[in-house]
Amino acid sequence: MMIIFFLVSLILLFFFFDYMLFQFILILIFLIFMKSNFFLFFCSISYFFGFDLYSFMMLFLLLFIFMLMLMSFNLLYKDCFFFLMSFLLLILYMVFSSLNMLIMYFCFEFSLIPMLFLIFGWGYQPERLISGFYLFFYTLFSSLPLLIFMIFFFDFYSLFFDLNFNLFFSFYLNFCLIISFLVKFPMFMFHYWLPKAHVQAPLIGSMVLAGVLLKIGGYAMIRFMFMFEDLFFLYSYIWYSISLYGSIIVSYICLIQFDTKYMIAYSSISHMGLCIMGLSTYSGLGFLGSFLMMVCHGFCSSGLFCLASFYYNFIHSRSFFLNKGMISYFPSLNLFWFIFCSFNMSAPPSANFLAEFLIMNSMLSYWSFSLFYMFMIFFMVSCFNFYLFSYLNHGQYYYSFSMNHCFLSNYFLIFFHMVFLIYFNCYYMYILF
Repeated sequence: MMIIFFLVSLILLFFFFDYMLFQFILILIFLIFMKSNFFLFFCSISYFFGFDLYSFMMLFLLLFIFMLMLMSFNLLYKDCFFFLMSFLLLILYMVFSSLNMLIMYFCFEFSLIPMLFLIFGWGYQPERLISGFYLFFYTLFSSLPLLIFMIFFFDFYSLFFDLNFNLFFSFYLNFCLIISFLVKFPMFMFHYWLPKAHVQAPLIGSMVLAGVLLKIGGYAMIRFMFMFEDLFFLYSYIWYSISLYGSIIVSYICLIQFDTKYMIAYSSISHMGLCIMGLSTYSGLGFLGSFLMMVCHGFCSSGLFCLASFYYNFIHSRSFFLNKGMISYFPSLNLFWFIFCSFNMSAPPSANFLAEFLIMNSMLSYWSFSLFYMFMIFFMVSCFNFYLFSYLNHGQYYYSFSMNHCFLSNYFLIFFHMVFLIYFNCYYMYILF
C-alpha cells in the first residue's frame, strides 16, 4: 500500500511536471520495492494487496520498463502524456499486486482506457482510430465471460488467490475463465488487435504493450490455474493444440511482412504461443519456462521496438524496402540489432534460450510427437529474425531521405534492455544447475 501511495503522488506531479523529479521518485519506488522479502509465500500484505515471487518478477519488469520509457523522453510528450503514463503505471501495479480476483479484474480492464488515449493521442497515422477500436472491442467481448463467471463464483466461494477449488468440469466454465487471458496474451485467432495496436502506437505505447500488457494474460492465467487445477488440466489439450498450430502459422506470416513493427508484433504472438504451450503442459519445467519467457520477452521485444523506432525517426519510414544498408550509417546500432535478433531467436547467452529449453522439455513430456512441430517453430523463428536483420542492415541504401543523428540516450536505452536479458539467464542457470 505504501508503494501505491507513492504512485498516486506521481499522478499528482501532473500539476507541476518536472522530468527529473518524476524519474527520481520512480527510482525511489524501485529501490523500496527491491527490499521486499519476495522469496516468502506472500509478503507486504496490506488491504488486499501483496506479492510473492510471480508478482514480484512482473512488478520488477513493470517498474524497470517504465524507467526505460522515461529515457526515451521526447519534448513532444507534454504533461497530459505523463499523467496517462503514471496513471497506467498505478493501474498495472495494482493488477500484479492484487490478492483478490475482483480487484484484479477491474484494474485488468481499466488499464485499457489510458492505453487507448496513448494510441489515439500520440499514434502515428489516422488508422490509429481503427487500431484503438480493435483493442477496445477485443478486450470488451473477451472479458464479459470472465465477469459472468466471477458473479456466479462470488455467491458460493471466496475470491482470494491463495485458495484451491474443485468445480464441476465444464468446458464452458473453462472457456469463461481463460478466454480473457488468451486475448491478452494474445493466442492465435485472438491476435488481430495486437499488430494494429503496435503499429499505430508511439514508442512508449509499444514498450508498454510488448513489455507489460502482454504479460497480464500470462500472470492471470498462472494465478487462476493454481485455483482451478483440475478444470484447467482437463481441457489444456485444446489450447495446447491451437497454440502449437498458431505458432507455426504466425512464423510463416512474419516472412511476408514489409513493416518492421508488424514483424516484431507477429514475432511476439509466436513467442506467446510457446508460453501458452508451456503453461498447458501443467509441469514444473513448463511453468518455470513460460514464466521466464514472459519476463525475458518483455525486455527483448521492448528493445526491438526501440530499435525500430530509432530507424523510423532517422528515415521516417518503417518499410523494409526503404530501410536498407543501415550498417554503413549506424554500425553501432547494427551491433545491437544483431544481438537482439539473436536473443529473439533464443540464442545464448540470453535467458530466452533457457526458457525455450525448459518449455521444450515440458512439451516432450506432455506429447512426444510435438518434437517435429517444435523443430518447425524454432527453425521459422530463426528464419524471420535473419530476415529482419539482413533486410534492415544490408543492401543498397535508398537515398531519398535525410538522416538524423543517434543520441547517447538511445544507446543507454538499448544497453539496459540487453543487460537484464543476460543477467536473468545467469541467475536462473545458477538456481537450476
